[in-house]
Amino acid sequence: MKSIALLLAATSVMLAQEPARPRILGVAHISLFAHDYEKSRAFYRDFLGYEEPFSLKNPDGSPNMTFFKVNDRQYIELSPEKEPNTDRLNHISVQTDNAEAMRVYLASKGIKVPEKTPKGRIGNSNFTVKDPDGHGVEIVQYEPDGWTVREKGKHMSDARVSTHMMHVGIIVTDLERANKFYGDILGFKEIWRGSKDGKVLSWTNMKVPDGEDYIEFMLYKEPPAPTKRGSAHHLCLEVPDAAATVAALDKKPYRKEYTQTLEIRTGTNRKRQVNIFDPDGTRTEVMEPTTVDGKPASSSTAPPPQD
Repeated sequence: MKSIALLLAATSVMLAQEPARPRILGVAHISLFAHDYEKSRAFYRDFLGYEEPFSLKNPDGSPNMTFFKVNDRQYIELSPEKEPNTDRLNHISVQTDNAEAMRVYLASKGIKVPEKTPKGRIGNSNFTVKDPDGHGVEIVQYEPDGWTVREKGKHMSDARVSTHMMHVGIIVTDLERANKFYGDILGFKEIWRGSKDGKVLSWTNMKVPDGEDYIEFMLYKEPPAPTKRGSAHHLCLEVPDAAATVAALDKKPYRKEYTQTLEIRTGTNRKRQVNIFDPDGTRTEVMEPTTVDGKPASSSTAPPPQD
């Protein structure tokens, strides 16, 4: 009995010493590369209606990055491309309430992290890790003295197409490995599975553990060519009425520049949505939050592509 008690006591000590995972509150931003930086800025500013609360420059004065504000905690980041004919996705970002504790926690799980959590140029604590598919996943904590908090309540025009980024979509080639990283380690929970043809799984939605935003896994056996990933790597903006959104976009002066059709479709998830593409082909999915009849869409039981 004494040996059992000692074993239980030792186990309790070990569990107490294991770092706990801090909260993950939601999707913070998606960061994209642009071939024609000014042309893409015009798309997100003049068509989607987002203001730029701050931008950053390189030491030589050339543009480094600009931020389009969706709401007080979500942004679309845009940077000039580093080289042409490459993937337009730079990274995705999730918000935590304690970046340093997250760094320690991830290190305990065998994830490669920096030796300390730095503050970025806009004053927020952040670092980036790699997911199993090589995507950069930035962990960010909004600091009280950072620019994000400084601009709270500002730069949110009534002209913006949406006030909430529901999810970001990323290519996943091994669902099991992705689930271990996002699910087992980061604590995301699967909320839905979808299939284009009913035979092979096409998407899984993984909700953050401490909020309502989610990441959509776009499932492929082999990833598309870097120049063909714009429809898979995407962002999704919530709108209450897709038809009203299209009508508002049609009235914008930029509509003359946008030559593609704005078609309202009902997706496999039975939600009305519209696909809009920036000058580089990166997709913005504008989607209603509920299904067409208010009933939940059934989840697919099809196997993933690699099985």
